[in-house]
Amino acid sequence: MDKMSELLPVFVPVIVYWITVAVYEKLVIANDEYRLFTEEEEEAQNVVPPKEVVRGVLVNQGMQILLAVFYFMASIIVGGAMKNNILFKDEKLRPLMMGRGKKETKGGGGVLHIGSQIAVALLVLDTWEYFWHRILHENDYLFKNFHAMHHFQKVPYSYGGQYVHPFDAFVGQLVGNALSVELSGMSSTTAAVFYSMLAIKNIDDHCSRWFPHCNVFQRFFRNNVAFHSVHHQLQGFNYNYSVHVLSTWDLLLGTYLPCTVEEKKGGGYRLRTAKDD
Repeated sequence: MDKMSELLPVFVPVIVYWITVAVYEKLVIANDEYRLFTEEEEEAQNVVPPKEVVRGVLVNQGMQILLAVFYFMASIIVGGAMKNNILFKDEKLRPLMMGRGKKETKGGGGVLHIGSQIAVALLVLDTWEYFWHRILHENDYLFKNFHAMHHFQKVPYSYGGQYVHPFDAFVGQLVGNALSVELSGMSSTTAAVFYSMLAIKNIDDHCSRWFPHCNVFQRFFRNNVAFHSVHHQLQGFNYNYSVHVLSTWDLLLGTYLPCTVEEKKGGGYRLRTAKDD
């Protein structure tokens, strides 16, 4: 059972992702008064149909699950081989042979300990995904072949955050997620909760709706749906590369494009940046 728990960060966020998508699509997206873009703008600007976006997301999630299961099975085989090694019986050498400098009581820890792990994971993800995302935009070959498909959504769909090329998903998401878990030392259970929360925020960041009062992500985070919607528009193409929660590197390296959300008289909202003036 302990071994099986290592798969929690793989399956739980996927389940949470689609439950959240269902809630957004049925209860949130249907309300046009919160739109950042009109329905006409969405239809005119998006060059990929919703069904294709769903298919692309399922392909990436399937790839992630298969790779995780493969890694899981390989770790069992390697672990079994190690147990037959006389050095593995040494309590001091065992963690090193397992490739980790921490004990197997990894799942424990108080609130402060778990909080510090999450902070480290966020910093690792922020750094990894910012620079990978920026490289994809600044290298014409990489953008054309591996990242352009994500920008087929000029007005993102709520479920479109994971609509990326499999290579982009592997390097940007899988590698980044693995690094953040290993370097932070968080348990499988903590990782499952952490990535489930990021999945929910990813959906909110791509929902193309603005909720000024009742949405925690949009009210308290600079990196929110407005921040990311600007990036999907032409004026923000080379700005706002940060993903998920932080916007640290955008602020430090001058790629942060501030924006405001204005209420339209006829209902709905519009984005405005310094480049619009």
